[in-house]
Amino acid sequence: MSLNKPIDIVILTEQRYVNPSVQNEYVKNVLTEDTLVLNALIQEGLTVKRLSWDDPNFDWCTTEFVLFRTTWDYFDRFNEFSVWLNMVSKKTKLLNTSNIIHWNIDKHYLRDLSLKGIRTIPTEYIPQHSSYSMSHILQNNNWSEAILKPCISGGAYRTFRINQKNLEVVEQEFKHIIKEQDMMLQPFQQNILQQGEISLVVIDGKFTHAVLKKAKSGDYRVQDDYGGTVHHYTPTAEEIAFAEKTIMACPEKPIYARVDLVKDNQGETALIELELIEPELWFRKNTKASNQLAQAIKGLA
Repeated sequence: MSLNKPIDIVILTEQRYVNPSVQNEYVKNVLTEDTLVLNALIQEGLTVKRLSWDDPNFDWCTTEFVLFRTTWDYFDRFNEFSVWLNMVSKKTKLLNTSNIIHWNIDKHYLRDLSLKGIRTIPTEYIPQHSSYSMSHILQNNNWSEAILKPCISGGAYRTFRINQKNLEVVEQEFKHIIKEQDMMLQPFQQNILQQGEISLVVIDGKFTHAVLKKAKSGDYRVQDDYGGTVHHYTPTAEEIAFAEKTIMACPEKPIYARVDLVKDNQGETALIELELIEPELWFRKNTKASNQLAQAIKGLA
């Protein structure tokens, strides 16, 4: 690491998780994950701090790197976050890089990956202020059921599962949201209900471990915020190759990534999301991976 700055690396979280007064299972997992990374970095001889990304008192010029980990409020405060991101990228080095973050923060990246040969879920992008109707798009694509969500989002934020039963209600909600941001519409993938969603963690371009996320009965959202569960998963060689190929198709190699896969409606392995900013990486399921991340970061010196 450079000797020009007193701190080697800052682990980024958000204010809720700096000194949380409530420690439920969800918060405990956040703290466990961040602590594993922090300790792994310290073991590599690095000077480490853990701070909220919006800390008003920290001088970002004093750290060599900032590592995005649990900044899970950024899409709720996107305008504020964007200003901060632009500022901090001029003062220190971001992990993943500023280039990767700006590319991955908007889900139009799925179109880029599709053009490079990565199988993705068919997607209709709906620009802000558009006058499109959901029923028109569904009919044009012959989709009986679909997922609507913002192009900049996370954690099922403003996400809707649409079918004929709720189309009229969601259509009204959509008319308000589209005034504020771009949206995207995808055919609902039925295997999410039967088989779940596979997440493969890739550190420095190489697969490390995987989990299977399942939605609770009666829901389609696999996030634990909504009652989803996480299970150990041993991926196939095909799935590992798919994940590593996806990383190679990025504008540059990310130092960490989570590749979310599903068996699509045609029974083929397809990318549903590529998370390069602040993904949960389940280091608690494979603590060696946190050491691999720390080693890769040290190697950037």
